[in-house]
Amino acid sequence: MKTLLPTSTAGSLPKPSWLAEPEKLWSPWKLENEELIEGKKDALSLSLFDQLRAGIDIVSDGEQTRQHFVTTFIEHLSGVDFEKREVVKIRNRYDASVPTVVGAVERQKPVFVEDAKFLRQLTKQPIKWALPGPMTMIDTLYDAHYKSREKLAWEFAKILNQEARELEAAGVDIIQFDEPAFNVFFDEVNDWGIAALERAVEGLKCETAVHICYGYGIKANTDWKKTLGTEWRQYEEAFPKLQQSAIDIVSLECHNSRVPMDLLELIRGKKVMVGAIDVATNTVETAEEVADTLRKALQFVDADKLYPSTNCGMAPLSRRVANGKLNALRAGAEIVRQEILAR
Repeated sequence: MKTLLPTSTAGSLPKPSWLAEPEKLWSPWKLENEELIEGKKDALSLSLFDQLRAGIDIVSDGEQTRQHFVTTFIEHLSGVDFEKREVVKIRNRYDASVPTVVGAVERQKPVFVEDAKFLRQLTKQPIKWALPGPMTMIDTLYDAHYKSREKLAWEFAKILNQEARELEAAGVDIIQFDEPAFNVFFDEVNDWGIAALERAVEGLKCETAVHICYGYGIKANTDWKKTLGTEWRQYEEAFPKLQQSAIDIVSLECHNSRVPMDLLELIRGKKVMVGAIDVATNTVETAEEVADTLRKALQFVDADKLYPSTNCGMAPLSRRVANGKLNALRAGAEIVRQEILAR
């Protein structure tokens, strides 16, 4: 990016109320068949318009064609039975009924490539596309086939690499892998999680990112955060190895969190998407609050490597609140941008 402090979102944006029930994760579609296909395209166009109107520099599809950031990708794979469900604990935090891996997982055809091509036709802005990371995918399933989290993660890494290469060919500039599981399964992250992620980005020439947050602003996640004490040091476990990895950008949660900002020193040299927008509240940040978060991050991240962003996705928020937060992100980044240029 040639733009100083280019802004972006971490992931999802709210869906319009005519497409899915608003302010809800896993919200069922309100349309069917051809109407749903057209509705998703319309929502993607609207999401892009909201980002461009707010002045966001690196745009996305807002995950408008996805019911959920993990399961929608898995739905397109063979070897997973969505009718055969088991209850598992997601990221050691809350119980959920999930599909079962019953055979070898394979990608029969591209999942998001046509959506990416559609978005590419609509804008000349840099595009970022999010995919679920291998470890977060295995944490959202019951495995009755491989019976090994590591083996299944490596299979998913190969599949993700296939999708990522085609997204790159479709004109995507940054491919982001969402790995909230990296903040939970620390031994696995360092034993094979980061290596599996590197397998997913193998051969890519576009920029790659890993997004590691403390989750959407849902009750299960906010309750968990209350148990983490005065300092959230989970990033300390994965950052040293990530700093040595092939991943270009690390995306993390900062604003209104208890993450010690000096942990960013552990990934010095990487580009950093700094979460300067809290997605767990309906309160819209002021531009100065955003700017203050960015100034603190600049103590540990070079200005040409800092990408202002949101803490996580904003699907559970209203469009009004999300648009207000997008505007605050742009305004706060502009304040700090001008401060840097004036030096």
